[in-house]
Amino acid sequence: MSGDRLASLAMYAWPPAVDAANDQLWTFVRDHLREEGVAGVPEALDRSVAYSEPWLDPRLLLAQTCGLPFTERLHGRVDLVATPVYRFPGGVGPIRCSYIVVAAKASFASVEALRGCRAAINDTDSNSGLNLLRALIAPLSMNGRFFASVTATGGHRASLAAVSAGHVDVAAIDSVVFGLAAQHAPEAVAGVRVLAETPATPWLPYITRADPTGVEVAALRRALSAAIGSPELAAARSALGLVGLAFLQDGDYGIISRYAAEAAALGYYELG
Repeated sequence: MSGDRLASLAMYAWPPAVDAANDQLWTFVRDHLREEGVAGVPEALDRSVAYSEPWLDPRLLLAQTCGLPFTERLHGRVDLVATPVYRFPGGVGPIRCSYIVVAAKASFASVEALRGCRAAINDTDSNSGLNLLRALIAPLSMNGRFFASVTATGGHRASLAAVSAGHVDVAAIDSVVFGLAAQHAPEAVAGVRVLAETPATPWLPYITRADPTGVEVAALRRALSAAIGSPELAAARSALGLVGLAFLQDGDYGIISRYAAEAAALGYYELG
């Protein structure tokens, strides 16, 4: 891989058509950045590391991160480039929710009816899979408890499979993941139904390494904006569900930490 920088778009990399569209998007952004004279732009996306590893890598040029780590451990250490806007249901502009999903044939009629059930999360560092579920459940919790058990599956795809198979009763699924699956792999969501929506927050932002000059941030914004408007990327944008960009401030993401704090104030910091 040429260049000494790092680019990764691993947050939405499934189904395969999505990952292929990521390559097309990056190729366009790469060429635009090189035309602007940005140094060390890598030839291809890096798929050799876990999705979270690029976030604090000093070589980072572009990545996408989850809102919870962005607010809690990346704040001040990376720069916010832009927040993508997706066409899928579950959001307005850059503000989105997660879906509370249960098995398609399950009898649950309300969130309250999930008391004492088995829940799945993707991981403990997730806004869409844990923090927003916690925000929804906290007012219903009693003595810090609501679910009988909580299982970390490692990803939204695995959580969907666990609900479909009956291994767990409920999970909070990123509404973009749900939309991508419905478009490209409908069998992955055929066994579940949406019971409710979580509170909404700004969604997964594009980031770069901290750039005191702002020069690279501006170049990245121009490149991504050009990608949104390029006719040659219409098919790739459709595959990604990508329809626009929003340029938010770091402070706009503060609601994510606020939801965590409100749950803690109710005695429900740890999902259970």
